[in-house]
Amino acid sequence: MIYKFNKILLFCIFCFGISNAQVKITSYNLLNYPGTDTTTRNPYFRTVISSINPDILVVQEITSQAGVNGFLNGVMNYNGNVYSTGLFIDGPDSDNGIYYKTALFIFLSNTPIHTDLRDINEFKLVHISTHDTLRIYSVHLKASEGSANELSRATEVDSLRKVTNALPSNSYFIVCGDFNIYGSSESAYQKLLQVTSGNDGNFNDPLAMTGIWNNSIYSLYHTQSSRVRAFGGGSTGGLDDRFDMMLYSNAIKNPGGITYVPFSLTPYGNDGNHYNDSINKPPNAVVSQLIANAIHYSSDHIPVYSLFTFSPSISINKISSNVPPTFKLYPCYPNPLNPSTRIKFDIPKNTFVKIEIFDILGTGITTIVNQKMNAGSYSVEWNGSQYSSGVYFYRLETEEFTDVKRMMLIK
Repeated sequence: MIYKFNKILLFCIFCFGISNAQVKITSYNLLNYPGTDTTTRNPYFRTVISSINPDILVVQEITSQAGVNGFLNGVMNYNGNVYSTGLFIDGPDSDNGIYYKTALFIFLSNTPIHTDLRDINEFKLVHISTHDTLRIYSVHLKASEGSANELSRATEVDSLRKVTNALPSNSYFIVCGDFNIYGSSESAYQKLLQVTSGNDGNFNDPLAMTGIWNNSIYSLYHTQSSRVRAFGGGSTGGLDDRFDMMLYSNAIKNPGGITYVPFSLTPYGNDGNHYNDSINKPPNAVVSQLIANAIHYSSDHIPVYSLFTFSPSISINKISSNVPPTFKLYPCYPNPLNPSTRIKFDIPKNTFVKIEIFDILGTGITTIVNQKMNAGSYSVEWNGSQYSSGVYFYRLETEEFTDVKRMMLIK
């Protein structure tokens, strides 16, 4: 199995090369799929999915293995064999599922986190070209207003945080799904963002939305309900709640590796002009009437996606375990470079180390080291192939030391 996995990795690296890749991750509550009428619903879902073209689709309210297979064949792969589905686990209530482009990812595992109502699922995948492991937590928290329901949601988040708090530092993970949270002061939301000592398990919200979210000032980010009349068992009332979110770990917040693309979070089809209204009421300023109708008739939630950049792993070589006497940043070699060079540095104590590259204007263009390191002497390679010729600077920064040196890229 390991041999087969490595062959796949080497094949994809040979064919596609190692370069930055942008990945679209989408979350979508499918409204008790398959329900009773996939003949009617599947064409609407196909319109929505084909227009988004997700690299990973995480779904909630899928009710059976037959539903998982039906959505794969009748929606995701209707026009070609592009997607695979991860292992489905049939829990005590409606469940979570995942679909991913087979050319981009390898699925590793589905681990359920049990709660009193329904499972939270940890989907773990490997990005083929960069080898990065990503954990995606899909949630469907307790619905409805009231203190008892808020307490249930907070308890479910406690179960999630026990898992993320135990992950290794600098792990890449996101949480997405139907949170049923009504505002920033709710305990469940606060627990998701809470920074606790001794672990790295908190989440980051790309949106700063304070107060109650059922408010016209937040109309651009509402995800439920897509409709104002009742049919198919869905909720009504028009777009007025931000129930569907996508939050990410500190490692994704920081530069390098997997990173969130700023301002990319998109409640698909919401133009901000349909507060308390159906998403398909003409006109819709961001999608066609065909797509707006498809979103309206397929589910009572609208899909939400974010973009993430997957950058190649950077190899840090430990030259010596001997403890150097001082911090030191050496001249890079070769310099001038075409297109890569190695940067050597000494760390006399265990500390957090950051090495960042700047252009001639002083703008940071990439971070090649951003982690806690043990004392020793190290070198790291920087490849400037995607940048233009010119003068660049590299800066070593720790809690106690900062130094900057110059280099010249010539192509």
